[in-house]
Amino acid sequence: MHQTLEQVFGYRQFRAGQEAAISAVLAGRSAAAIFPTGSGKSLCYQLPALLLPHLTLVVSPLLALIQDQLAFLQRHGIAAASIDSAQSRDEVADVMSRARSGELKILMISVERLKNERFRHFISQVPISLLVVDEAHCISEWGHNFRPDYLKLPDYQREFKIPQALLLTATATPHVIDDMQSKFAIAPDDVVSTGFYRANLTLRVEPTPGRDKRRRLVQWLGERAGQPSIVYVTLQKTAEFVAAHLAQNGIPAHAYHAGLPHDKRESIQRQFMDGRLNCIVATIAFGMGIDKSDIRNVVHFDLPKSIENYSQEIGRAGRDGAGSECLVLANRDSLNVLENFVYGDTPEREGIARVLDDLLSARHDGQWEFLPLPLSEMSNIRQLPLKTLLVQLELRGIIAPRYSYFAEYRFKYLIEPHELVARFQGERQQFVQALVETSSRARTWATVNFDAMYQQYHAERSRVVTALDFFQEKGWIELESKQMTEVYSLLVSDFDAKALSEELHDYFVHHETTEVARIHAMLDLFASEQCLSHRLAQYFGDAQAPERCGHCSVCAGQVARLPEPPALMPLEQQNFEALCGDFIGKHRGARGHDPSAECLTRFLCGISVPQFTRLKARTIAGFAVLEDYPYAAVRDWVLSR
Repeated sequence: MHQTLEQVFGYRQFRAGQEAAISAVLAGRSAAAIFPTGSGKSLCYQLPALLLPHLTLVVSPLLALIQDQLAFLQRHGIAAASIDSAQSRDEVADVMSRARSGELKILMISVERLKNERFRHFISQVPISLLVVDEAHCISEWGHNFRPDYLKLPDYQREFKIPQALLLTATATPHVIDDMQSKFAIAPDDVVSTGFYRANLTLRVEPTPGRDKRRRLVQWLGERAGQPSIVYVTLQKTAEFVAAHLAQNGIPAHAYHAGLPHDKRESIQRQFMDGRLNCIVATIAFGMGIDKSDIRNVVHFDLPKSIENYSQEIGRAGRDGAGSECLVLANRDSLNVLENFVYGDTPEREGIARVLDDLLSARHDGQWEFLPLPLSEMSNIRQLPLKTLLVQLELRGIIAPRYSYFAEYRFKYLIEPHELVARFQGERQQFVQALVETSSRARTWATVNFDAMYQQYHAERSRVVTALDFFQEKGWIELESKQMTEVYSLLVSDFDAKALSEELHDYFVHHETTEVARIHAMLDLFASEQCLSHRLAQYFGDAQAPERCGHCSVCAGQVARLPEPPALMPLEQQNFEALCGDFIGKHRGARGHDPSAECLTRFLCGISVPQFTRLKARTIAGFAVLEDYPYAAVRDWVLSR
C-alpha cells in the first residue's frame, strides 16, 4: 500500500483518514470516507483499484467530476475509462472490450447508465471487486442534492455480485451517515470521518440589505484585487447582472451558469483555472470537479440553498492550506426564492394519479412505454420529481426499467441516394435500397419508418440503427435522433391507484417539509451567537472543532442580526379576481376545467411547471405578482377564496 502510494502517486505519506479507509477496502470490507472538500477522498478508491484483482466501478453524479478524475488517472498511467452519452458506438465498444479483457482497472459511469439494459447485461459479465459511490450523500432522502437513481445502487451491488462498496462524500450529517451505513451494511468502525473544521477559512456573515449588496461586493473584492474569487448567486439572470456590475466597477468578472453554451462555459472555466480570469459569478453549476487550490475568496451574494451547499461551496476556498475568506451577504429578501424551488418540485396529487392511470393503461401489454417530456407535460410534474416518482414505483416493485430508445430517426443525404445504394452488393444492397424507399423524404430530411422496414424487409430495428450509424461514420449521411422513449416492465397491475396516489403524494409533501426546514436551519446558523466554525462542525456531527475558532465574524464580536425583508401589503387587501381572472379563463379554455389551488399558487408565485409552458403563463397578467410572499401564505389565501 505504501509502496504504491509513493511509486504511482508520488506521495510519501497518507493524509488524515486515507490509510484507515484504504486499509478497510483492502481487507475486503465496505467503507465510507467522509472528508472535507479537497482532502483527498479520490485516493481512497484510486489506490485500492490498483491492488484489487478485478475492476473498480465508480458511479459519479456529474460528467465534470468524471472527466476531472479521468485526466488525473491517465496522468499517473492508471488504466481508467468512462462510458458516457457523448461517446461514439466504437468508443463505447472499445471501453467494453478493455473492461472484459481485464485491461481496465477503473470504469467510471453516471448513475443513469445503470438503467440501460444493454449496459447492465455487459457489466453482469465482468467481475467487479469494488463499487465506488462518489458524492454518496445523494443516496439519502435526508441529504441535499438527493438523486432518486442513487436509491437503487444497493440493489445493483447485489445484482452484479459486487462484494464491497466504498462511499465518498464531503457533506453528510449524522442522519445521512446512518442512512448510507445501513443501505450498504457498513460497520461503524469503517466509517472514516476526518471532521469538518477548516482552520484556514475565515467565515463571515454580514447582515446586508438587498439594496446595499452590490456596493458592498464591489468594495470587498476591490480590497482583494487580483485574488482568485468565486461569487455565488441563486439565479442565472443575477449572475449576468452582478458580473456586468463588477466589470463596470473595474473588477474583471464573468458569469458562469448552466444557460451558457457549453464551449463558452469551458472557455471561462479554463481562463479561471489558468489564472487569466480571477473572478467568476456563478450559480451552483460551477465548482463540482474544480480542483483549483488557490481560491482565496468565496462570496455568497445570495443565500446558499442549505448548510450542506454552503459547506461544499466554501470548501472550494483555500485547498492549498493558505488563509482564505468566505463571506455571506445575508438578508431574508431571497428566502422565498429558495423556498419556491422546493414547492415547485412537489407534484399535485392529480398529477401523480395521471401517471398511474397512464401506467395502468399498459396493463394488457405488460410493458409501459412513454416519452418523458410529454408525460411530464400531461401530469404537470417537473422532470426531476417525475424521475423520483418512477424510482419510488420501482422500489415498491410495481415497475422495472428495461431499456430506452429514440422514437424518431431522421437523416440528411450527404451523397445522392443512388450512390449510397451503389456502395453495397447483394443482400446488403437490397436492404439499403429498402431503407431509401421506405424513408419519407421532405425537402432536406428523410424520416426512417421502422414499421415499414420490418413489414417489407423483415429488418429488425437494431439492424436499421446500426446501418444508419455506419453511414454517418462514413460521412454519407448526417443523422439525428429524437424523442427518447423509456420502456418499463409492469410487474404489478392490480394496485389501488387512489390509495397509491395518496401515499406517494404524502411522501413528496414530507420531503418538501424537510427541505424547507433545511433552509431555516441555515438561517439559524448564520444568525448564531455561537462560533460559526463550531456550529458548522456540530451540524455535521464533528465534536473535535474548537468552541471558539477565533477566525469567524461571531468570534470577532459581530453576531449577524439579519434584516427583515421590506414590508408587503397584506394578502387580504389583494384583488383575487384582478390577479387570477385572466389565468383562470385561459386555463379553463385550454384544459376544460378551473385550475387547482396549488396551480394558482404556483402561477402567482412565479413557479414554472410544465403546463405553464403550453399556456404561455409568463405572458398572462398576474404571473409572479406575489413572488415576494411566502408560498404557504399565498396558498392559504387562495384556498380561502
